[in-house]
Amino acid sequence: MNLFITNIGQLVTVASNGKRCKTGKQMRELHILENAALLIENGIIKKIGNANELKPVEDIDVVDVEGKVVLPGFVDSHTHTVFAGSREHEFAMRAEGKTYQEIAEAGGGILSTMNATREASKRDLYRLAERRLTDMLRHGTTTIEIKSGYGLSPEAEMKILEVMNDLKRDHYATLVTTFLGAHAFPPEYKNDHNGYVEKICNYMLPYIAERNLAMFVDVFCEKGYFDLHQTEQIILEAKTHGLIPKLHADQLSSFGAAELGAKHNAISVDHLEQLTDASIEVLKNSQTVATVLPAASFFLNHPYAPARKIIDAGIPLAIATDFNPGSAMCYSMQIMLTIACTQMHMTPEEAITAATLNGAAALGLSQEVGSIEVGKQADVVVYDVKDYRYIPYHFGVNHVWKVVKNGVVLEF
Repeated sequence: MNLFITNIGQLVTVASNGKRCKTGKQMRELHILENAALLIENGIIKKIGNANELKPVEDIDVVDVEGKVVLPGFVDSHTHTVFAGSREHEFAMRAEGKTYQEIAEAGGGILSTMNATREASKRDLYRLAERRLTDMLRHGTTTIEIKSGYGLSPEAEMKILEVMNDLKRDHYATLVTTFLGAHAFPPEYKNDHNGYVEKICNYMLPYIAERNLAMFVDVFCEKGYFDLHQTEQIILEAKTHGLIPKLHADQLSSFGAAELGAKHNAISVDHLEQLTDASIEVLKNSQTVATVLPAASFFLNHPYAPARKIIDAGIPLAIATDFNPGSAMCYSMQIMLTIACTQMHMTPEEAITAATLNGAAALGLSQEVGSIEVGKQADVVVYDVKDYRYIPYHFGVNHVWKVVKNGVVLEF
């Protein structure tokens, strides 16, 4: 579609000038143009300029945004969007002082959602996830990573991955698929953890790779879940099949998960609430993106990842929602900006960069999305505000006025 967007009050481009991501002080450089205009042809950004100088060609749709703010579409690089059931009863248990581990031992946690998801049909999972994805678009998120991990059996995991790929084919959002069969140990393997790791390595990974069901493989590397040796087994096997590793790392404890991710060139290590100074030194010498998840810390009342230290060390930092039914029941990236600024000592500029360009880098997509630059995909969002800093400042509401995905103005 060809489209001309004009009378933009602030065009927040987050321009990378060909770089994969921004680090350190660069994360504060948003490259803002005032009184700007955008020319989009065939879903690609063709020209960027001053609204008084850049004029529409004939027979083109024109959107006058009346001085509003335009940003790149958010890139949510860590979600668990395909699941059934809900866990509000666990929310109440936490309000009474129960811990994450106590809730899991009482039959809650990941296994609770596993049971509901196993029982759900593909049609039900598709319908539930489609609704969530559309609402994410309404809130300005145009690229979304989705993990499996609530099936924990070959049959149920493949069902989830097939639903994810059906959505990838059908939905307006750009979707990226990740296999997270190593999310927890299913009850069938309660006393045979290594047997489940072998099932993942010898059966699930080859099946997924052969059918191109996922781009990434993730592991919940944590005490009581998958240890360093088991995680490394899965990563190494995944790489032999051309699958790219990610890691849930250092969420509840620190025992070398982030370093393991860096060692094996994981595209990102995510969570990092317990990240140590020693781990930061290792990440500094890698290409791995550090992805922090503000909603999980907020929702669970856990410590926040040391975002300030990560940025100051020159490590690329991304922000994602971790949307899931147990520890982060929120998919608004706008709220993630607020939490990052108020609780993680980040500036609005750093938070926006982390939620757009660097999120794209955590998915290997920053040459296509994450910034508003000539030649990139036209994923742009118009906010009904006069200053980009108002978005994290006035929190708890949706500021989106219009969403343009691949050059198409979406109607909700």
